[in-house]
Amino acid sequence: MHRYFPIALTLFAALPATAQNVSQRTPITLPAGSGPPPTATQPTMVVEPVAMMIAACDADGDGRVTPAELTPCVARSFAAIDTAHAGSIGYIGYSDWALKWLGDANALPSPFSVDADNDNRITLTELQDALARAFDRLDKDHDGVLTRAELLTIRASTGGGQDSRGKRR
Repeated sequence: MHRYFPIALTLFAALPATAQNVSQRTPITLPAGSGPPPTATQPTMVVEPVAMMIAACDADGDGRVTPAELTPCVARSFAAIDTAHAGSIGYIGYSDWALKWLGDANALPSPFSVDADNDNRITLTELQDALARAFDRLDKDHDGVLTRAELLTIRASTGGGQDSRGKRR
């Protein structure tokens, strides 16, 4: 047994250096949905979910969306959720619509802002009106056409991983 002791000691002594080299080469993976590491640069360009949906309505692939493309696109997206052809969807149906077309069931616009007559139902007309308002708000040059540049939101970087109050995120 004493004969193997120097060999075992040599192997154990080499372990910290080996482990250190492995950790330097092994990429760190974060759990899904945990966001960027704290030292990562925060994005300065983002896309609102409603802007992403509107961009998907570019029927002719020219990189521009017009109201003539938006209207039938919204109708198709509404019909995909209103499978009973009732002509309106409830707030749960709207959450399904938002999940499918905006990427999250809680994305804006909220069902409360879309439901113009406050009857707890959302009609195609109400949805089209809400997206038309979003279209007008995003149309920065007011030419009636949305370009990809208009659909981007530029955020000022707060730097240093701090929020607007100076608190660490």
